[in-house]
Amino acid sequence: LTLSFIPTLGTMLFGLLAGGRLRDDTPPRTKLALFIVTGLACLALGLALHALGICPLVKRIWTPTWAIFSAGACFLFLAAFYAVIDVRGWKAWAFPLVVIGMNSIAAYCMAHVWENFFLTAFKTHLGEHAFAFAGAEFEPMLRGAAVLLVFWLILWWMYRRKIFLRV
Repeated sequence: LTLSFIPTLGTMLFGLLAGGRLRDDTPPRTKLALFIVTGLACLALGLALHALGICPLVKRIWTPTWAIFSAGACFLFLAAFYAVIDVRGWKAWAFPLVVIGMNSIAAYCMAHVWENFFLTAFKTHLGEHAFAFAGAEFEPMLRGAAVLLVFWLILWWMYRRKIFLRV
């Protein structure tokens, strides 16, 4: 676990590279192509490192192979969002994501500090199996969606009042 800071730094560097590319003057179609190529290359490299036995692909301990592989997936997601929002100009649908992104530090803290509080509050006020109405197999997903909705409403309240946590 001590050495996992190295792949974590790699993950941060991938994010730094992506952010730098988003901010530079490269034409939008070229950026999109670079994101797609980078994403596919990272996915392929991560899978190859795992398949060749050089380094296992393990998320739990954030291996270097996982850092590369997950960066590939993130670059492909970035390419998709960039294509839809920035290249095509379809922005309105992304408002719920903007609310979260504008206070991502608050969202992160809420997820780690308040999640159990809200889960316990739901259980206390709504009953032990309030989210089992669609079947026991959907209960964890519905419970998580309810917590996410409460978090989003808090973040929306902060967004409307222009309260943004910064580092």
